[in-house]
Amino acid sequence: MANDFLSVADMVSDAYDLSGNELSEVRAAAPVIAALPAVPASNGTQHKYSVMSQLPVTGFRGANAGRDFDHSIDRIDSIDLKILDWSWAVDKAVSDASRMGREAMVQREGRRHLASAMFNLENQYINGTGFNAAGFNGLADSANLNAVADDMVISAGGTTASTGSSVYFLRRNEAECAIVFKGDGMPLTLMDTVTQNFTDGSGLNYPAYYTGGCGWFAGQLGALYSVARICNLTEDSGKGLTDDLIYEALEKFPAGGKPDLVVMNRRSQEQLRKSRTATNGTGAPAPIVESVSGIEVITSDAILNTEALVS
Repeated sequence: MANDFLSVADMVSDAYDLSGNELSEVRAAAPVIAALPAVPASNGTQHKYSVMSQLPVTGFRGANAGRDFDHSIDRIDSIDLKILDWSWAVDKAVSDASRMGREAMVQREGRRHLASAMFNLENQYINGTGFNAAGFNGLADSANLNAVADDMVISAGGTTASTGSSVYFLRRNEAECAIVFKGDGMPLTLMDTVTQNFTDGSGLNYPAYYTGGCGWFAGQLGALYSVARICNLTEDSGKGLTDDLIYEALEKFPAGGKPDLVVMNRRSQEQLRKSRTATNGTGAPAPIVESVSGIEVITSDAILNTEALVS
C-alpha cells in the first residue's frame, strides 16, 4: 500500500459552518486491551514463562514404611514480540493551511492513528495471524483453542460456512492472559514531531510534519486452563449462544480457577439475550447480558461473524 496523506479535500472539519463536533462511523474501540494487564517482556523482544505440567507424586504411607521421592515437571513457553507502528505524517503546507491550526491538525491525526493501532492490537490478540500474518499469535492461533477436539473448546454446531463466531473465556492476570510489551519504558513510544522531507509516488520532494509512533507487543495466552472457547456460533437455527453452552465452557475450568472475563461480539450477546427471553417466567424481553455467572461480559468488534468454521 502506498502512502496516503491527508489532503486539502480531506479537511472537511475546516468548514466555517460546522458545529465543531466530530462524530465517527468506524468501529475502533479496544475494550479487551483496556481490560487486560500489560506486563514487560522478560527478555527484550522475547517473553518466556514457566508452566508446570505435572505435579510430583505424593501419597500416604504406613508407619516405618518409606516412599519414593518425586519431582514436579515444568516447561518453558516462549512468545516473540512484534512491532506495532502508528507513525503518521501530514504535508506541511496542508497542515499549515488548516483553520484549526497546525498543531491541532497533527494532534488530531495522531489520536486517530493511535485509536487505529489499539484496535489492531485487539484484533491481533483475538484473531492472531489470521488477522495479520506479520503480527503475533492470538487466541485463534492457540493449539489449545483451534480445533473442536481441544480440551478447552466447545462447538455450538453451526454449519453455515464463513458465518461463524466465537466467545472466549479468559483468566486475566499478569501470569496468564495479558498484553506483553518490550519493557524498557512505556508500552507506547511516541517521538517528537519534526519537519522532514518526503517523496511522492513520482519521487518528487515535499516537506511534511512527521511523528514516529511504535512499540513491541505480543499476546500472553497463559496455559491450558487459562482460556476456553465456544466456536461455530452461527445464524443457523439453534446454533447461537445459550446459557447451556456458557456453563459447558465454564465446566472446562478446574475448581477454584474460573475465568473472570467473557469476550463476545454483539451478535452473540443478542443471541444469548433472545435465548433467555424464550424461557423466562414472565415472557418479557430479557435485558442485554452484561455478566454470566457473575463474570463480566465485554463485547468486541474484533470478533467477527464471518469466521471460518472450526473443525
